[in-house]
Amino acid sequence: MSTTSQNEITIGGIAVRFLLEGSAAADGAPALFEFDVRAGSPAPPAHSHDGYEETLYGLRGTLVWTVDGERVEVGEGEILSIPRGVVHRFENEGDVDATQLAIVTPAVLGPGYFRELAELVGAGGPPDPAAIGAVMRRHGLTPAV
Repeated sequence: MSTTSQNEITIGGIAVRFLLEGSAAADGAPALFEFDVRAGSPAPPAHSHDGYEETLYGLRGTLVWTVDGERVEVGEGEILSIPRGVVHRFENEGDVDATQLAIVTPAVLGPGYFRELAELVGAGGPPDPAAIGAVMRRHGLTPAV
């Protein structure tokens, strides 16, 4: 079963909107979300995920992804696929906000991950890296060491 959601989750300079929430148990059904990254805002730490693939599609602006040590710019109309287990991260190095569409297959990742991160980041003071790592692992992401 899949549902749609337009609730925006804001984590620092990143805003996430789930368009389709799937179930990882539903024969590989995907989850789909848009995310905005303000120019120059801090990005999440490098990580991998063993339970799903991630495909990105550039809607506006450009994000610079580092995938398995290789730098890849993803701009409007461009696609990047990240296989399971590959370490990656992104940042917006430009002076224009960027928006990308993410497809997670199967739908292991959902809004709960982003809500937990938003609570940590919004709690005041610098976020605790150990707490962020724990949230990541709970939702199928492995922080890079």
